[in-house]
Amino acid sequence: MSTAAWDPSLPHPAAERQSATLLRVAGLCLLGHAGLTLFSSVGFATFLAPPYPAWLLTPENQAVMQFMFKFGGQTTVVLGAMTALLHMASLFGARRTGVVFAVAFSLALLSEYTGTSTGYPFGPYSYTPQLGYLIGGRVPFNIPTSWFYMLYASLAICGRLLPARDDLRAKLVWAAVASLVLTAWDVSMDPAMVATTHWIWHLEDPAGKPAWAAFLTTDFFYGMPLTNWLGWLLTGFVVAWAMLALVPPTQWARRVAPTRMPLVLYAINGVLPVAICIGRGLWIAAVAGTVAMAIPLALAVFARRRAPAGEARLAETRTFAVAGD
Repeated sequence: MSTAAWDPSLPHPAAERQSATLLRVAGLCLLGHAGLTLFSSVGFATFLAPPYPAWLLTPENQAVMQFMFKFGGQTTVVLGAMTALLHMASLFGARRTGVVFAVAFSLALLSEYTGTSTGYPFGPYSYTPQLGYLIGGRVPFNIPTSWFYMLYASLAICGRLLPARDDLRAKLVWAAVASLVLTAWDVSMDPAMVATTHWIWHLEDPAGKPAWAAFLTTDFFYGMPLTNWLGWLLTGFVVAWAMLALVPPTQWARRVAPTRMPLVLYAINGVLPVAICIGRGLWIAAVAGTVAMAIPLALAVFARRRAPAGEARLAETRTFAVAGD
């Protein structure tokens, strides 16, 4: 038996075991998230793309398809959120993770509710019931949920690419880059979701509008106005800023960025919208969306190779759930 004294600067063994358990459950959630995503992707790229095969049009198969449409997407998003929540809790503790989630969810919900009510900041749009329960009759619960976990992954990517300091300038840069990484996800997703009527754009006649207003608010990309991406950038910046106020850049860089799970989560979420675009023949959206997400992901993976291998493994298994941290 070793006689070496326990180092009080290291996490307590019980906390380490708890962290390891959370990571294992997060891994299971990620596997479920990936499995459902891949199953849906194959379906949307093949038999769920019109014209539908005859076997899918039977009453029995139509009932199964409606069930999957109703619950499949919701379950996939919840599993993605649980992956990020459990992963973050293993590194920062449940209390701090809960606060970050609550703030990110609330800000994203506020932006989406304002958007569906007034058209600002995204443009005039509305959600259909396909994405699940509508909060206030307007915003599916899994929309602000997905904002949280995709920004969690985006900030992890920032931690691999950007200098980690906790001053105002660094937080501004991090929030801006995180919003860009997040918005890359929408390049293929918005055309895919519009094509499958998960949400609908209500664009107005540009006649009589100034040229700049017509440019911003009319069909720019597969039925989507340019204001949508501007709204994504603005909302992503605000939510990322709030997350950075609660967990500063140095902690994202030291604890989250060296781990692989957020990168895998980010990559998985690009698969379904690209598959839908391929199945619907939206090739420009499919290629542009793939490239948009592949660039930050590839840069992050390359940056990972320069990090000390031991540090990354340690970050995956150690806990930092210290009270008041």
